[in-house]
Amino acid sequence: MAYLYETLEKWFGKKEIFSTEIPNTILDNLHPDYKCRPYQKEAFQRFLLCYNENFESKPKKPLHLLYNMATGSGKTLIMAGLILYLYEKGYRNFLFFVNSNNIIKKTKDNFLNPQAQKYLFNDKIVVNGKEVHIKEIDNFEEADTENINIKFTTIQQLHIDLNDTKENSVTYEDFQDKKLVLIADEAHHLSSGTKNNRNLFGSWEETVSKVHKQNFDNILLEFTATLDYESRELVKKYQNKVIFKYDLAEFRVDKYSKEINLIRSFYNEEERIIQALLLNLYRQELATEQNINLKPVILFKAKRTIKESEQNKERFHQLIENLSSQKIAKIQQTSTVPIVQKAFSFFDKKNINYQEIVKRIKANFKEENCLSVNNDKEAEINQIRLNTLENENNPIRAVFAVQKLNEGWDVLNLFDIVRLYEDRDGRAGKPSKTTISEAQLVGRGARYYPFALEEGQDPYTRKFDDDNSNDLKILEELYYHTKEDSKYISELKQALVDTGVYVDEDDLETKQLKLKSDFKKTDFYKKGKVVYNKKVEKDYGNVKSFDDLGVKKKNHKYQLSSGFGKVSSAFFELEQEHEAGIQKQKDIKLSEIPKHIIRFAVSQYPFFHFSNIVKYFPNIGSLSNFIESKDYIGGLEITFKGTQTRLNNLTNLDYLFAIQDLLEAIESEIKSNLTEYEGSDYINDYVRNVFKDKEIKVYKDSERSDGQEELVANEPWYVYNANYGTSEEKQFVEMFARRFEHLEKKFENIYLIRNERAVKIIDKIGRAFEPDFILFCKQKEGEELTYQVFIEPKGNHLKSHDKWKEEFLEEIRKEARTIEIDTDKYLITGVPFYNNTNENEFRKSMEEVLGI
Repeated sequence: MAYLYETLEKWFGKKEIFSTEIPNTILDNLHPDYKCRPYQKEAFQRFLLCYNENFESKPKKPLHLLYNMATGSGKTLIMAGLILYLYEKGYRNFLFFVNSNNIIKKTKDNFLNPQAQKYLFNDKIVVNGKEVHIKEIDNFEEADTENINIKFTTIQQLHIDLNDTKENSVTYEDFQDKKLVLIADEAHHLSSGTKNNRNLFGSWEETVSKVHKQNFDNILLEFTATLDYESRELVKKYQNKVIFKYDLAEFRVDKYSKEINLIRSFYNEEERIIQALLLNLYRQELATEQNINLKPVILFKAKRTIKESEQNKERFHQLIENLSSQKIAKIQQTSTVPIVQKAFSFFDKKNINYQEIVKRIKANFKEENCLSVNNDKEAEINQIRLNTLENENNPIRAVFAVQKLNEGWDVLNLFDIVRLYEDRDGRAGKPSKTTISEAQLVGRGARYYPFALEEGQDPYTRKFDDDNSNDLKILEELYYHTKEDSKYISELKQALVDTGVYVDEDDLETKQLKLKSDFKKTDFYKKGKVVYNKKVEKDYGNVKSFDDLGVKKKNHKYQLSSGFGKVSSAFFELEQEHEAGIQKQKDIKLSEIPKHIIRFAVSQYPFFHFSNIVKYFPNIGSLSNFIESKDYIGGLEITFKGTQTRLNNLTNLDYLFAIQDLLEAIESEIKSNLTEYEGSDYINDYVRNVFKDKEIKVYKDSERSDGQEELVANEPWYVYNANYGTSEEKQFVEMFARRFEHLEKKFENIYLIRNERAVKIIDKIGRAFEPDFILFCKQKEGEELTYQVFIEPKGNHLKSHDKWKEEFLEEIRKEARTIEIDTDKYLITGVPFYNNTNENEFRKSMEEVLGI
């Protein structure tokens, strides 16, 4: 039996999943700072299909679904979006429960406090034209039918309340007459009974199950980063419930996490701490130089007891007090860690001497800037500071902990974890529970700290994977500092690999990708140009009508209300329908409707207030022009549908309701076509500046580890020494080699360059695309145009997911432009995806583009 997420893919296909429209109820009411990432959109799309469509093996009611999503991937955002959607579908009562009081406090802040840094909702929540509030309730007797009512509790407290009833506490009977959405965070705690094959009677798990089953329309949504797929019992329980699986491995591959580095040394505890302090200062100074607002944090990890952690904190303050230039100098003289030596080189260039290093570290790590989170009392007092470490006003630079942070801790600016103990308790080379817990903590610290270096750059993804020489790469890395112990390191690596957050360097090999020396001697390398564009903010300056923003000019249909009804027999169809019930239509231009009605309708929608709408239509001049001009509202019509009597007697109220309906449709259409960014006009740079020698890492014995040297090494048209691409890319190069003689008849200076992420092109809505290959070839006769052709080989399993890229290539081909650069002319064009199964079709397309 397949998992539910596999069933959905089989039944609907990836293409239909990705094309499922996410309603504005979700998109408009989430906080504007949260731009839905592709996998978050997919999480919503899967729910929409599962909730609304019928398919084979659809889960039965009451609905029970589980999201298995990586730490840091935004599970709480998905919860918020689903709450909004289910409110629209008639649900008013929501029960949020989790394993820890600390997570409850954080979640309340995210759901209820508009001033909180991580508040999830827009300033004003509007569903179907009505403002909705989020209310915290103690029991569901307080709930109302107009708003979102949420009870926050721990699973332990819920279990006690329901099974040891007291006055005013919730009971099972409270749930019988109410539709309820149960939301369980860190849901793996709910399944201990199932996992250990124990009787569920009297357990937390049974409590949740009983509440869930009180009403046929109830929904249970579980969220966890940790699901044991090795447990037969858990697989049996969740196989038809796991609607979405997005684990740490995918999260890391998609570049949403920091990379993990292990720093092992024979240093003692004090020296390991100083080394971490130096990297902390280096990150801060490096970020400041780039105008990145960063306060990097260090976590100091104790193993067993609170007392041990408190002693660590006392020793740390003593270390800071006694820190000296001599101790800093010793690290520079003895450390063999490259990044530490890189930090000292940076300090030397900036004239930051040992004395100044000591001064800055002491200022950063004053006692009031260090936080202990070990006992429950302290954790409650400091919970807000702990969950707002990125805030400018939060002074905390160091956190001391034992086990309190393994769940529910959202932190982006943790860059160093220092393990302040040296023993290990693994057996037979397998990670112990302690080591697994350490790996989970590292996974939490791996959340990416967002920053952008240029306009339009995605701040939330890694930028320097293929640029090891870039100093800023350290801002995308988490360092775990530990004593050198080969057995422990092996166990930790295994635990990190198992979680998916770490790639063992032993599984990778470094390849040298070099431009051939003969290519570097060519005029094309020295003087040739590469044409591309860049991501820029959307310029609405050229938007002069609804058409320019994609608003369709077809008539808006509005159904008039009517008191008409009819009675039909239970046993036979009535032969006739009364004439009064026959529906007719009437088109009315908005220019024919009294202006004061239109103005009043517009005033009811903040989106159409002049201060807002002028951002998207900067040429409207005035609100009157927006209402009256044929380019905007004045050019629209409404098709009224109703009986002839109703159409003959339209009232001002009919006009008002119809216009409000129209405005909602226009707002929705405009928002669906809005983009923050777009591609600029073409720019260019020298080939020699763009394509350079590179060092890349590939998995050993993978399809990419073979560089295809036997084919490309001696071909002058292939500019690099090897092709470390996918099997599809290698097949494309093989085809190109077979067709090369046809190109030679018409072209000279033929060069195929594997892009290796050197060139990005940006589409009309700001999406970046890095084509795998760029072909250059110059006509021998005629205008002597140099063709620049973007080419993308794509396996069948990725074609539907990357359909927009193929459509972008088609746009480039249709709009093929000739660019004059100095005395040369470049024709910029593209071809459809290459796939081995449609090779002849691709070859035909490419030869048409090249005019062969």
